Amino acid sequence: MTGTVRGRPIRLGILSLAHHHADGYLRSISMLTGVELVGLWDEDGQRSSEVAAAHGSSAFESEADLLAAGVDGVLICSVSGEHRRLAERAAAAGVHVLCEKPLATRVDDARAMIAACAAADVRLMTAFPMRFSPLLQALHASIRAGTIGELVCLEGVNTGEMPDGHGSWFVDPVMAGGGALMDHVVHLADLYRWVLGNEVVEVYAVSNRILHDGYAGVETGGLVSLRFANGVIASIDCSWSKPRSYPAWGGLTMEAIGTEGVVTTDAFGQHLVVYGRPEEGISWPSWGSDPNAGMLAEFVAAIREGREPAVTGLDGLRALEIVEAAYRSVERAAPVQIG
Repeated sequence: MTGTVRGRPIRLGILSLAHHHADGYLRSISMLTGVELVGLWDEDGQRSSEVAAAHGSSAFESEADLLAAGVDGVLICSVSGEHRRLAERAAAAGVHVLCEKPLATRVDDARAMIAACAAADVRLMTAFPMRFSPLLQALHASIRAGTIGELVCLEGVNTGEMPDGHGSWFVDPVMAGGGALMDHVVHLADLYRWVLGNEVVEVYAVSNRILHDGYAGVETGGLVSLRFANGVIASIDCSWSKPRSYPAWGGLTMEAIGTEGVVTTDAFGQHLVVYGRPEEGISWPSWGSDPNAGMLAEFVAAIREGREPAVTGLDGLRALEIVEAAYRSVERAAPVQIG
């Protein structure tokens, strides 16, 4: 599917509801102008029908039926192990792809996805919504403007709760590709690359399964250290360290340390604190900006304008390369070189 799309709504579909982010994407799509939700397909037919009805849309019996329904683009929200298969099917149908993170569970699969979309001349965007957070965009601009001098170090925390409550597949090493390292490293890895305009050359990581009552399926805690080609060092706490009673799924904070100052950010700090009934506990309803909406708007704009999106499949591949290096580092108990 080449060229631009003018004078009509952009038609989107959703392939799978396995990832809980699909709920947020559906809400964001409904608020975008010039966009039509054609429908969705999910492995669970009943879930597909119920969600489609709730959003006034259609449920399709197969992914092939949805891809043949005249969609311009699809959002892939399946288990991570299915990303490559669904992306290749969409590319073969001439449909643009926004794929949930991580782009794939293996670097080879991510490369295959990029190649398939390039051969079909369709766009491949990785779901890194944090790039569309106004707060993090301000951080990016501040660092690039040199307001804290020469950047020396980045420190990031992207922790969360044990995600099995959102779906058992999140803790399945085959369907998810791993545990906390696979789940949470990619967001900050991408933000660091974006802020620096530079690539990681060395990774050192440690992990364990101490958290969450000794769960032994995949790693539940991890700490990753990175060295960039320009000499900047960075760290990522990617642990599933939030208790199940925590008011939110997790969060993302980032600190940039320069020769002339420090800047810190809390990407999910815009929220209310509500103390409910005893059985409800404490909740944090968000009142701030919606990075998901910004990401989807960029995907739609890339389709309409016939251009590459601001976040590409290559960005997803680079983040995944860092994750794979982290796993190799854990196995070897030593730093691993990239590139």
